[in-house]
Amino acid sequence: MSAPVSPPSLGIVGAGAFGRFMARHLVPHFDLVLADPRADLDAIAGRLGARAGTLDEAAAAGITILAVPVQAIGEVAHALATRLPAGALVLDVGSVKVKPALLLAEALPETVDIVCTHPLFGPQSAADTIAGRKITLCPVRGDRAAGVARFCGDVLGLKVIEATPADHDRELAYVQGVTHLIGKTLLTMALDDFDQTTVSYDLLRRAVGYIADDSADLFRAIELENPFAPEARRAFFDAVRQVESVLEGAEHRPGEAAP
Repeated sequence: MSAPVSPPSLGIVGAGAFGRFMARHLVPHFDLVLADPRADLDAIAGRLGARAGTLDEAAAAGITILAVPVQAIGEVAHALATRLPAGALVLDVGSVKVKPALLLAEALPETVDIVCTHPLFGPQSAADTIAGRKITLCPVRGDRAAGVARFCGDVLGLKVIEATPADHDRELAYVQGVTHLIGKTLLTMALDDFDQTTVSYDLLRRAVGYIADDSADLFRAIELENPFAPEARRAFFDAVRQVESVLEGAEHRPGEAAP
């Protein structure tokens, strides 16, 4: 009888909300080590069935996923650069891709393969299952993206979309940038849970709920680290002003009968 095959090793750097969420879905398939300076790392790793480890151990795994804020990608990449073995694969899961792709390519040795990813879901929107959810892959260096795509599709049941970092950010400036802008605005308004609600209002409240627990770092990354986000914000605010001007014009139009 042949000996059982050990699962491949995987390191995750970052035990925040998405790092923990991701670890829960990956731990059945890998010998997973979780690295984070937080004091409760041992307890978190234990609950997930992973091992608490150091940055060195996460790098030595051979496959390392950076689940850190986009603003910290450069610092973490430089810290990993001398720790990664030749042939290692590094991935990130940030909400923007142009900046992480550039920082990782600049900081990491040529012997390290890089695939930037963006799971288009999170702990709130995929609380029930990740099957059928979308993930974008942006190959940066090496030929490992095809293997990552097969794992994401065949094992995790995700719908895989391949894009360049620029194409990703251009679309997500609207898909995430505008929706998070609206959601943050409605959260600031603190809309009540009214009794007399319509289906559209309930759906709007549900959408806002998906981002209610998002960190300030994530909101800033979506709005400030995406090079196409300013253009999307301008288009949104221009549209708001256009609608406002139509309503103001109707208010001041004399002699018009009430509906």
